[in-house]
Parts: sequence; C-alpha cells; structure tokens
Amino acid sequence: MLENYRSPWMTEDLESFNDMVMRFGKEYMEPNELKWREQHFADRSAWLKAGELGLILPDVSQEYGGAGGDIGHYVCVCNAMSTFGGGLGLGLSHIVAHYILESGTEAQKKHWLPKIGSGEIICAIAMTEPGAGSDLQSVRTRAVKRGDKYVINGAKTFISNGQTCDMVLVIAKTDITQGAKGVSLFMVDTNTPGFRRGKLLSKVGMHAQDTSEMFFDDVEVPADCLLGEVEGQGFYTLMSQLPYERAQIGVGAVAVMERALRLTVEYTKDRKAFGKPVIDFQNSRFVLADAKATVMAARTFVDLIIQRWIDGTLDTTLASMGKFWLTERQGEVLDRCLQLFGGYGYMNEYPIGRMWADARVARIYGGSNEIQREVVARSL
Repeated sequence: MLENYRSPWMTEDLESFNDMVMRFGKEYMEPNELKWREQHFADRSAWLKAGELGLILPDVSQEYGGAGGDIGHYVCVCNAMSTFGGGLGLGLSHIVAHYILESGTEAQKKHWLPKIGSGEIICAIAMTEPGAGSDLQSVRTRAVKRGDKYVINGAKTFISNGQTCDMVLVIAKTDITQGAKGVSLFMVDTNTPGFRRGKLLSKVGMHAQDTSEMFFDDVEVPADCLLGEVEGQGFYTLMSQLPYERAQIGVGAVAVMERALRLTVEYTKDRKAFGKPVIDFQNSRFVLADAKATVMAARTFVDLIIQRWIDGTLDTTLASMGKFWLTERQGEVLDRCLQLFGGYGYMNEYPIGRMWADARVARIYGGSNEIQREVVARSL
C-alpha cells in the first residue's frame, strides 16, 4: 500500500531473505492460524521448521547455532511473524538467546544456543509477578544459594510460551537488601522438580499464543544455571536489551498496520452499500486516506529505529518513543479499519477483528506505554 517507498535499510540480500520468510508465513502460519487459536499454542513442527530455515536466531553466528546474518534479517522475521498472526512466539526465544549472548559464559552459550536456534528448545521469560509488572525491582521470587545449587521459590504470571516452553529465564532476587543490584537471572529447565505450570490464562486477544502462570516450589538448579558468573547482574542485563525488545514491538505494530490497511482497502472495494462500493463514500475514502498517511509516517519512523538498531546506535529514548507512539497508532488504525468492515469487523471469521483484539496488549507488554513516556520524559 506504500507505493514507491523502499526502506533504506533493505538490501538485495535482505529482500531475498524477506521473500523466504514471507513464504514461510504463508505456508506454515496463515493456514494454521485458526487451529492455533483454538488450541492456544503453535505446533512444535512449526518451531522446528522455523529453526531449520534459520528464522529463530538469524542474527546469531553459526558458531552458536544461528544463521550468521544481522539485525536486518531478524527484522524481516519480526515483520512476517506479526503479519501472519503472531502465534509463533519466536521473539521470546530470540530475546533469551541474546541475554545469553550478552551475559552468559561460553559454556552456557554452547549448551543453550544451538538448541534454541534449531527450535528444539522453546523459551519463556518469567518476569511479571502478581504484584510486580513493569517495576522489576519489586520482584519477590527468591533464589537462595545452598552449596553448589540455588533454590528458587516464587510465582509468576502472564508468561508467554508458558505452556510450551522447555526453558524459562527466571528473574529472581538473590539479595533482597540490594534493590536492583540484588536481581539475578536463572535458566531453568522446565523438567526440574518443583517447577509447575499454572493454568492457561484466558486473554482478550493473542489466542494463538499460550500465556500462563508459573510456580517455583523449592526448585533446585545447579549453580551454573545463574546467567553469567556473578550474582546481581540481572537488572543490568535486562536493561541492556530492552531497547531492542521495544524496537521489535514497534516493527510488529507497523507490520500489522500495513496489513490492516491492505485488507480494508480490498474489502471496501468489494463490499457494496446502497448500490455502490463502500470505498466510493467520501467518509470511507477520508478514513483510508488518514490511515495511509499514518501508516506511512509509522513506516518511516520505524525504519529510522531499525537503521539505528542495525548500526548499533539505538538508544533507550528512541526505542521507548517508538514503542509507545507506534503501538498507539496501531490501535487507532486498526479501530478505524475495523469500523469500515461494519458488523463483519467484529466477527472472528475476519482477520481484522482478530488483529484488533491482538493489538491491544502491545500498549501494555514490553513495559507499559506510561512507563515509556516516563523514560522519554527523563531525557528532556
């Protein structure tokens, strides 16, 4: 829908890769979307196929089981995953892998990354608790060292990939007296005794991705499950990767907006009211014109973020601005597009309704948009 516009970071190599990723989405995700929504998780076979094609860790070196590409390759994956329904939660495995790359020991990298990259190990991040959301310093989950082991106790909620994950990165306090300096990260195999998955949570949207409670009751893990070699580095590890997580959310928001605009133009050209196509009414054309302008502005903004990400110069302020501005424009565009579908827009039979419901959480996860505004305000 954005004629004569090409993202400045898009190279010929990336275009070829993007074509392949979009074919994967068309062949493996789109036909399975309704099935995955009914069962509330994506099939393991789709994870393994994504791993086979190098889509889970496209920007990680081949030494650690990645595809050896760069951030541009991963952006293409983000775009496709959002375009085709978001049921395949590859992004969480990608984030966990980068925590390990950033802060893990060589042994941890060699142990975990190849199987994450292949899709054999699905990852989750156990961060949010019933009483602690965006405020990571308030987590109450404890990890106490006893000899050569850590014993973890606590409860987590709203954990994406919670029912299907094989490894969960757990945010826990190793020293309750140190605030942020007392936060550590642990890689926990979900087969460990004492680990328990809670109920599958019923959400407003994102029905194709499982979201769960988790419980840790005297979960004993070896000392080398501590990410890195020193306690108290977890908060800083999380903070170092947050700009990239927020950039990823922005990329997804724009991909969804572009698809919504395309679907709505097609529908309003085919659908008739009072003897003429819906798009022939001035209101429809004006709504779509506004949506197209918004999508174009969003695309150019996210391309700036992507270019900074590729260059290694993306900072927290720009990523936070992108996160809150792009997800809010996403909500506006989807709401106005849904309206042009009339009653059919509210039916789950049509993608626009599913996209509208799925998009609402983007203003909450990855750090609520209120938190993002606070981050940006501190830079003024």
